[in-house]
Amino acid sequence: MSTLVIEHQVRAQRVKVTDEELIVELDDGRTISVPLTWFPRLLHGTPKERAHWRLIGDGEGIHWPELDEDIEVRHLLAGIPSQESQHSLQRWLESRHRKRADETDGRSS
Repeated sequence: MSTLVIEHQVRAQRVKVTDEELIVELDDGRTISVPLTWFPRLLHGTPKERAHWRLIGDGEGIHWPELDEDIEVRHLLAGIPSQESQHSLQRWLESRHRKRADETDGRSS
């Protein structure tokens, strides 16, 4: 059995999130896109939250602060979707709904 060894760490340069896809431009000239359904936190995020990202680890990953989401470029290249459990995602969604309800009621600063 052979194993593929990647010697060069490919890094993200630019990120775009549409209603259907996560699109990442890489430093080696490739662009990779994956379905947004792979990352439920992005899927449930607002366009404004999705647009607020930053590169981490010199482009080895992408972070969305409002969504508490981190995605590694190597996982995108390997075709690995979010590994978050349904239980964890459900807790996050409930927390989001509570926060929005509090903001709507004027209870949040």
